[in-house]
Amino acid sequence: MSTTADLITHLKAALKAAHMTYADLAQALGMAESSVKRMFARGDMPLSRIDAICRALKMDFAELAQRVADAQPLLAELTLEQERTVVADEKLLLVAVNVLSQWTAEQMTGAYRLTEAEVVKYLAQLDRIGIIELKPGNRYRLKLAKTFRWRPHGPVMQFFQEHVVLDYFGGGFDGHGEGLLLVHGSISSALAPSFIERLQRVAQDFAQQHQTDQKLPPAQRRGYTLVLGMRDWELAAFARLRR
Repeated sequence: MSTTADLITHLKAALKAAHMTYADLAQALGMAESSVKRMFARGDMPLSRIDAICRALKMDFAELAQRVADAQPLLAELTLEQERTVVADEKLLLVAVNVLSQWTAEQMTGAYRLTEAEVVKYLAQLDRIGIIELKPGNRYRLKLAKTFRWRPHGPVMQFFQEHVVLDYFGGGFDGHGEGLLLVHGSISSALAPSFIERLQRVAQDFAQQHQTDQKLPPAQRRGYTLVLGMRDWELAAFARLRR
């Protein structure tokens, strides 16, 4: 929900963009210029006044509210409570993963045994959690940053480690466009973070390509899962042989 302070901040920006002075606004509102200046300086005004200013700017309140929503910082990570909520319901987790891939509600009901009512219910729940902003017609805006990741030791990653890792790595990685690389080496600990940054860029490239390819027909797209990792690690069987 937008706060009054957020709305006023964007009203000031709209006034500047429209080259409208406080004197101009005061005339449009039928107020004294000093009163308008005081009202903005205090940063406190009723919604009815905000609505009147919007009319003076020839914009509606919904447009202003949308500007505020679009300017909100995107989430790079969820809270523990948010992740616990997501993994508590298998179908909610499924819809959450699908919205990360920008699936439409129609794609979800077409691919999975989910009714439209169920998808709408879970989209509304993701809206309350803060992952998406649900819009009319079951459309939504993702509120996650490009650098978003599940918490390293959080509920979602624990779920995947317990239920998904063996299934994922149990595949042959020999299909079209598949591959598995395993590289061992000793490198400078100072340089190690730079490799993580490169892996993050690969992940972002993958996510961006996903967005770009949404315009292709479904028959030309396949669902791939990219897993990237790097650890200061040695196989336990090898570690036991160390002197």
